[in-house]
Amino acid sequence: MDFGITQKKQDELEKRMTLLGIREQDIQEKFIRSSGPGGQNVNKTASCVYIRHVPTKLEIKMQRERSQGLNRYYARKRLCELLEEEKLGKKSPAALKAEKIRKQKQRRKRRGRKSGGL
Repeated sequence: MDFGITQKKQDELEKRMTLLGIREQDIQEKFIRSSGPGGQNVNKTASCVYIRHVPTKLEIKMQRERSQGLNRYYARKRLCELLEEEKLGKKSPAALKAEKIRKQKQRRKRRGRKSGGL
């Protein structure tokens, strides 16, 4: 797999996929034309990536970047995130990050009340 990213990021993604039991053989991949900003490149090339994880039937469509390779990387990364949320629930990295942000906002709100803010 070559997504046009650094070797470190690629190794991290492969490790994450292995831990979650995601195999490349289980992923069906299609390339379709993107829409939206990106100019002529987007209109002429099939840079949007659609993947389907056969065992879980999860489907992801990714058109974040103008590059097909980067979109392939981001689609697999999103698949990992979804499976982690499904398996780990409140202990998934995304849920822990959201909880941390929620607590920070609560703290700021309390500080604002104490100092006589709005």
